[in-house]
Amino acid sequence: MRTILKQVSKPGRYTGGEYGQILKDKAAVSARFAFCFPDTYEIGMSNLGVRILYGVLNREEDIWCERVYAPWDDMEEQMRKNGIPLYAHESGDPIRDFDIVGFTLQYELCYTNVLNMLDLAGIPLLAEERDESFPIVVGGGPCAYNAEPLADFFDVFSIGEGEEALVEMTRLYIDMKKAGDYTKKEFLHRLAKIPGFYVPSFYEVTYFPDGRVQAYTPLYEDIPKRVVKRIISDLDTSYYPDKLVMPYIETVHDRIVLEVYRGCIRGCRFCQAGMTYRPVREKSPELLNRTAKCLYENSGYDEISLSSLSISDYSELTRLTDLLLTWTEQNKVSLSLPSLRIDSFTKELMEKVSTVRTGGITFAPEAGTQRLRDAINKNVVEADLIRACRTAFEAGKTAVKLYFMNGLPTETPEDIAGIAELAGEVAEEFYRIPGRPKGRAPTVTISVACFVPKPFTPFQWEAQDSLETLVSKQEQLLECVKGKKHIRYNWHEAKVSRIEAVFARGSRKLCRALLEAHRMGLKFDGWDEHFSYEAWLEAFSAAGVDPAFYANRAIGTDEVLPWDVIDCGVRKDFFLRERERAYQSKTTPNCREQCSGCGANRLGGERSCCPHLSE
Repeated sequence: MRTILKQVSKPGRYTGGEYGQILKDKAAVSARFAFCFPDTYEIGMSNLGVRILYGVLNREEDIWCERVYAPWDDMEEQMRKNGIPLYAHESGDPIRDFDIVGFTLQYELCYTNVLNMLDLAGIPLLAEERDESFPIVVGGGPCAYNAEPLADFFDVFSIGEGEEALVEMTRLYIDMKKAGDYTKKEFLHRLAKIPGFYVPSFYEVTYFPDGRVQAYTPLYEDIPKRVVKRIISDLDTSYYPDKLVMPYIETVHDRIVLEVYRGCIRGCRFCQAGMTYRPVREKSPELLNRTAKCLYENSGYDEISLSSLSISDYSELTRLTDLLLTWTEQNKVSLSLPSLRIDSFTKELMEKVSTVRTGGITFAPEAGTQRLRDAINKNVVEADLIRACRTAFEAGKTAVKLYFMNGLPTETPEDIAGIAELAGEVAEEFYRIPGRPKGRAPTVTISVACFVPKPFTPFQWEAQDSLETLVSKQEQLLECVKGKKHIRYNWHEAKVSRIEAVFARGSRKLCRALLEAHRMGLKFDGWDEHFSYEAWLEAFSAAGVDPAFYANRAIGTDEVLPWDVIDCGVRKDFFLRERERAYQSKTTPNCREQCSGCGANRLGGERSCCPHLSE
């Protein structure tokens, strides 16, 4: 191995042995869990979910959870050449020898990496080809809310939050092994009766001749027709790591990440996370402060990032920042608030948060006109953005980044032009400030992504614009910003967004396409140097799949959706109401202003956005 590591880039990705890793005696544990992140080490090491689940599983004395990452090309070449199977970081053992192999599914374009990792491990790709001698393969994470494009490859999916569910699953495995009544089929059958576990092989899917889903039918009477997601009701009493595995190389987010709350009160109509993470559950500021101090003392990191979908909506943000500042400033620890809303950015907050003072300022108007911002329920107005940018400029800032989307439902050419006009207004605001820095000019960077319709959103039925239309809109905006001073324009590759949309709304029929893609050697599709749109079209063609059927077709509201077998907690009638309001450009108040009856409150939760309601 030492010889091999000398021949690859960033060998620190593969050595293990980091400070803070958890080692156990193999002979003393009853189950071994390989936690796989289907991307590179430096991305996986930054993932908060992996950190939490790694710790919560290892807290059990008889369970040993180890980490696994996707090797880069050069390392994979050496592994295959030298007969080295995919292995776990802590022990160096092949993951083929583990009891459970789990994958976190964060992004649709990581699916080919999942297949490549299984292949590199010597584990058959198709679940039906794995007998009792192979590990149970489980998937979880955001993409598990529509698991169908991966259904043939996984034994089971964990739906929702996994802290309690994965321990419960592993405990069932251990108990059945000790009792001597374990078989893979019976284990999965018992697991399917536990809330939050979806065993795709136990649900028959029928289709209409045109490829639309006709029905999902459970094969057992004692398993649910729809699998309800799991949530942690009280985050103050839930597990959170007080120590971190410290990487040997620089990672994407080399800092303390402090999870402040889960969920979102806002209800942006394009945002899957804002819907599937409901209801809002907050942590107390006192607990967060103690956790942050403990992580600082155990890691030495000099930056703390306050993590949530919208940190400005934390009801006790002032109290939390005041507590943190009692010790962070004297220890030269900076605070980072990565998800500030335009309408809550203030001078006082800017003065408190050191990384806002020293780093860049980023806001997300999402759309260029008020009509379209209302249609997507962004609930901010142009005056909010101008005021926030003025605050930043008055504090000495000269650079602002603005995030937008193109291809949103109801979008018109005027909405595209509005992006350039809004950016121009922001730049002009700099020159309206009497005390602006002399001899300096503003830079307004607009970064535009393509809309991807996602499951469990009001826009889940909408067609994505055709590739040609998306490109045309990108070109229109390019023309609009030409000649405008101080504006830079970046855009996301439309071809990548189209493949993302195919798998976001795909059915089980896409499993064939994934197999073809794997046979063609596709992997790391989220990386520019690896992504090949033409190769994907070839894989779809070989599998008899029309990508336009999934990405560019408006789905009928009476259709059975591929993800209807999952219950995310938010009711479909709420999504339909929100979709209708979008076409009327009507906004919906946030959850603290008024309950809109989405249904998520039935899942409960301490310190929730709607604890006073019940169904």
